[in-house]
Amino acid sequence: MEKLSSKKEVNFLAFLFAVTYMVSYITRINYGAVIVSMKTATGFSESLLSLAVTGSFITYGVGQIISGMIGDRISPKKLVTYGLCLTVLMNTLIPFCPNPYVMAGVWCVNGFAQSFMWPPLVRLMTTLLSARDYVNATAKVTWGGNIGTMIIYLLSPVVVSLLGWKWVFWIAAICGAVMIIIWNKYSYEIGVQKREKVNTEVSTDKKYKLFTPMMIFIMVAIILQGSLRDGVATWMPSYVKASYDLGDAVSILTGVILPIFSIICIQLVTNIYMSKFTNPISCAALFFGVGVISAMGIYALSGKSVIISIILFALLSGSMHGVNLMLICMTPRVFEKSGKVSTVSGIINSCTYIGSAISTYGIALLSEKLGWDFTLLTWIIIALLGTIICYATKNAWHKRFN
Repeated sequence: MEKLSSKKEVNFLAFLFAVTYMVSYITRINYGAVIVSMKTATGFSESLLSLAVTGSFITYGVGQIISGMIGDRISPKKLVTYGLCLTVLMNTLIPFCPNPYVMAGVWCVNGFAQSFMWPPLVRLMTTLLSARDYVNATAKVTWGGNIGTMIIYLLSPVVVSLLGWKWVFWIAAICGAVMIIIWNKYSYEIGVQKREKVNTEVSTDKKYKLFTPMMIFIMVAIILQGSLRDGVATWMPSYVKASYDLGDAVSILTGVILPIFSIICIQLVTNIYMSKFTNPISCAALFFGVGVISAMGIYALSGKSVIISIILFALLSGSMHGVNLMLICMTPRVFEKSGKVSTVSGIINSCTYIGSAISTYGIALLSEKLGWDFTLLTWIIIALLGTIICYATKNAWHKRFN
């Protein structure tokens, strides 16, 4: 299929995909946003209710790999539709679940359904857009996730207070149902036949092999950025509460300020990449370096100023979103000729959630056993390792793909 050349078409496609990704976040992170309200209303413990979040996290990561492999063999438009349909069903069912164990089962299915979104979107953008348009579009699509996060954290308290926690899920299901109609009306259909032919022509080219030492190092860097990106978002409230005793106001700070700053950073990284770089690994190394400086600032100024701490947390989170943009969004595009874009996208994106899983448990354990000072020191080490890996890998990427 020919690349889209009309600016109007390109902008509309980016907007459509961003809204789709936004809805996927609204129907995925809503559970975590209202878990405290669910605890109050149902009487179940927070630890039991959180089983659903942990389980969906695992099924989402595993599903990324499966979705990626399937996405190169069937219509990506249909795959996104299947994911939306399933997530609408799961959001509808959650309020009817009699106990946390059934909730966990339903939400695990939802996590798997959500994994049907990103790899097919990457394949569609790679097929339909030029290299430059692809960079701009992926940045806008990632905005969608952050906007969805802000919507959930701003509106969920209002919905809970007026209608109750169940309506957070039902309203999300309605959003998903509307999105199914819009998606199927306006999204593009791309064929599989032509891509399979291309795949045959280049399948023996070592250039397009995925599990090479270079790609494995990149996957390790992705795990590191995932642990920092989601670790900061998850545990910033605990750190600020422990260090500055701000209480419930932290939920607003993390739910709104971090996504806003992430959008700004994503656009900044996009502009820098397009004007200064041709190698996404070099750009990732730069922003891992920004993460090192941010983490060092958090460590050095710990307990001294809540405003400075929040700014540095936002900078660390934003820089990791920039690294994510480079390593998750930009690297799969070069595999277009191999017909493995969706597969590559799913596999490397799953690495993010390995890092996220490690940080979810590891940061809690470290802060509890060894204190926040030691935990913050490990963040410096993680960012530094990511910087070193990307810097050491950038020349290999340049030789292989530039």
